[in-house]
Amino acid sequence: MKITLYAIGKTDNPNIIALTETYKKRLKHYVNFSFEVIPDIKNVKNVSEAQQKIGEGNEILKKVQTSDFLCILDEKGKSFTSENFAEFLQKKMNSGLKNLVFVVGGPYGFSEAIYARANSKISLSCMTFSHQMVRPFFIEQLYRGYTILKNEPYHHK
Repeated sequence: MKITLYAIGKTDNPNIIALTETYKKRLKHYVNFSFEVIPDIKNVKNVSEAQQKIGEGNEILKKVQTSDFLCILDEKGKSFTSENFAEFLQKKMNSGLKNLVFVVGGPYGFSEAIYARANSKISLSCMTFSHQMVRPFFIEQLYRGYTILKNEPYHHK
């Protein structure tokens, strides 16, 4: 199974970039993982929030294949413990799924087209995080999930 994380907009914060890279490297030992930034919509000062979400949604939909299982990271999604998230990953691997795709939306969330296409919504927390901070948090949780599945000592109960 391949896991892809798409995120809207780049980050210029070197600390966020470094932490994201650290967990990307660790995760490569467990699963075929890729992380891709979808560029910000141009001239956002001249468009409404709704138009921005539609534009970002269209860019996301260009990347997602019909056979992909699409999980959006959304504050109204299902909450997991780390152990439950590891079980979710195991079930997806056992199902024979080829591509598991996660998406971090832009600052205003997702368009209706993305909500309609999504197979699942996952919440990382009841709190709101910047869409840039979510990247290393989520990749670390993927890494943690795989170490749980391998019974490695990274996760402590």
